[in-house]
Amino acid sequence: MPDAKAQALVTSFERAGYERVEPAILQPAEPFLDLSGEDIRKRMYLTADPQGHELCLRPDLTIPVSRDYLASPAAGKPAGFCYLGPVFRHRENELSEFLHAGIESFGRADIAAADAEMLALGLEATGHYGLTAPEIRLGDVGLFSALVAALDLAPAWKRRLVKDFNHKSSLAHDLDRLTISTAHTRPEYQGMLAALAGSDPGAAHALVTDLLSIAGISAVGGRSVGEIADRFLEQATLSVQSSLPQETRALIERFLAIASGPDEAAAELRALAQDAGIGLDAALDLLESRTGFLAARGVDVGRIRFSTAFGRGLDYYTGFVFELHDAPARDNSQLVAGGRYDGLLTRIGSPAPIPAVGFAVWIERLAARENRA
Repeated sequence: MPDAKAQALVTSFERAGYERVEPAILQPAEPFLDLSGEDIRKRMYLTADPQGHELCLRPDLTIPVSRDYLASPAAGKPAGFCYLGPVFRHRENELSEFLHAGIESFGRADIAAADAEMLALGLEATGHYGLTAPEIRLGDVGLFSALVAALDLAPAWKRRLVKDFNHKSSLAHDLDRLTISTAHTRPEYQGMLAALAGSDPGAAHALVTDLLSIAGISAVGGRSVGEIADRFLEQATLSVQSSLPQETRALIERFLAIASGPDEAAAELRALAQDAGIGLDAALDLLESRTGFLAARGVDVGRIRFSTAFGRGLDYYTGFVFELHDAPARDNSQLVAGGRYDGLLTRIGSPAPIPAVGFAVWIERLAARENRA
């Protein structure tokens, strides 16, 4: 059971205007595998119902709260929720059942202000446990997405780079693949891939689906024939992309090397955009506006470590991301973490995009840190 201190923290979230909710512990597994990436499978606790539907003990609370919001009368309207409860994930040398508190905010149009509020409330959570000046790590997936959108790349490669932004080894591999001419690594079926890449998408999808069905393939690794066809067609496009010019790769690497305070980073990024002749104004305006809202909330922005390369390892983040750590850090474990995930709700059934942002608090880590202090 959560102790009185954790309960008091969530009560403070309720006073800030967030309704307390308690999503079901047993959840359908598919949304987590689809939205968090297949890597999470080896850390989840999975089972199945009598009909064979894959279920899991919830590995986080963002997706369950989002699903319940979409199923409620509030769906599509501004609404905010807070929670406190167990989540379940296999972790080396740590308990697999642990407590998360947190907030999820949906439908707010004032994006910069909502982002700033999440970070400010996250800082209040660490203060609640006696950590008044945590290390603040901040990034913005939206900035990288804006950079990639301005590059001369096939749409499939743009999607791939953005998707792999949160997985640094994958991103480096993508850049290597793009930089080296694909002529040196043609698979045996390269001709078919090239033909498919240039054909009508609907007809190509139908052809691949038919071929898989003729071969007797109905599913692989939990993916349907349609999903396998989608993946194959994406590979077709990726395989025929011409090599990435060295100057474009240098631009991406220059972008990813920026790490400083948010104001200094914004200035460096405006200089980079001007030098490269690309438009990053909207994303940079949002960064600067968010910094202003943070300062207005009393956050010392001089303590923020902003990095264009910082991500959180989850596929569903689309904008601002942050983590709060002990300072000086005893290890690399975050105490509070979250960010913006505007694309998640459409992927779990919303007919229209809904802005969303939130964070989670690792209760045991904060309590253990307080006990050591």
